[in-house]
Amino acid sequence: MGRQRAVDFFPIAGFYSLAPFSPSPAAVCVGKSTPMTSPSPWWQKDRHKDRRPLLLARNRIKDAFRRWFTDQGFVEVEPGALQASPGNETHLRAFKTELISPAGTRHNMYLHTSPEFACKKLLAAGEPKIFAFTQVFRNAETSPLHTPEFTMLEWYRAGNTGDEQYANVQEDCSALVAVATQTATNTAWRWKGRTCDAGQSSVTKSVPAALAELFQIDFMDLFDAHGEPDRNALAKASRRAEISVADDETWGDIFSKLMVALETRYGELAGITAPNGLERSMVLDLYPACMSPLARVCEQSPGLAKRFELFICGIELANGFAESNDPIEVRSGLTTQMNEKERIYGERYPLDREFLAALPQIPPASAGCALGFDRLVMLATGATRIDQVQWTPLPR
Repeated sequence: MGRQRAVDFFPIAGFYSLAPFSPSPAAVCVGKSTPMTSPSPWWQKDRHKDRRPLLLARNRIKDAFRRWFTDQGFVEVEPGALQASPGNETHLRAFKTELISPAGTRHNMYLHTSPEFACKKLLAAGEPKIFAFTQVFRNAETSPLHTPEFTMLEWYRAGNTGDEQYANVQEDCSALVAVATQTATNTAWRWKGRTCDAGQSSVTKSVPAALAELFQIDFMDLFDAHGEPDRNALAKASRRAEISVADDETWGDIFSKLMVALETRYGELAGITAPNGLERSMVLDLYPACMSPLARVCEQSPGLAKRFELFICGIELANGFAESNDPIEVRSGLTTQMNEKERIYGERYPLDREFLAALPQIPPASAGCALGFDRLVMLATGATRIDQVQWTPLPR
């Protein structure tokens, strides 16, 4: 799934280094009053020694997760990284390459931004419960929480009726966080001044309920009489919530800003504080259907989709769906996303025709989830950047 929205990216100096670096004479810029320092590469023995306890903890958490999935009856799979389509989320930028046949013909290929399409093809093939630790690739992403190559944990449960599997994947998230806290022997997860008791149960709120509580916004007022997104109504509501809105921003642009504000302030929501005074983790459920093209629409509320996200310390850790198996709706939604990508970035990616062809064979009540494994390990171990918990972080 790997459905992370684009956020502001903050390049960081000293990307490799865990500890403050003392400048050597060679690192001082001659003729300038400001000393220039060079980061110490991760493969230097002293730096690796500093990082090694975190890396070994990563391995222990991964091993514990594998045992948990096996005990639950899941089968581990290995989705290929080279795909005809990298994924079709508007703000994710992919790495493009060429496949050259023995005859010399060339075809555009991509490194996947998520193993989602491949995993869903396995559901169509008849696999009932699968999980995968997969390296995924996203261009133009560098910050303490982002890197162009990282590990995504995805898992899927096939189902034929009801919402049982959708509820199950939410419960899976809670179980995996519990496994991580036990393995790392740490329940106090910290990030940028926020501390979450990861040992406490999560608080779950729907996106409409959270918007009403924090910003006094009625979700249904953001749509016109025909159920279509009303850009002017959303702009007006967002400005009342002191969120800036530019004249050329679309409904989706504005709602993304609103969600960033919500995610920043969810610590103010009722029930989020545990009895010990620390934050609980947060599950936001039921997102706008127009922004969730791969998720099933709610029968009672067609403007909403069965999609949830898990947040800890304000960090998005997981993103789950009740999976749509309607190829017409999915194609339409993905095409809309690619139209937006072309408008914003001047590029678009092909749709995966095999994925669309496989959709009707996916059991109709299936659900799945994507979890940023590096982020989880970072929080569980007390690291402050995801490169600190990657064995061979990308040079910067």
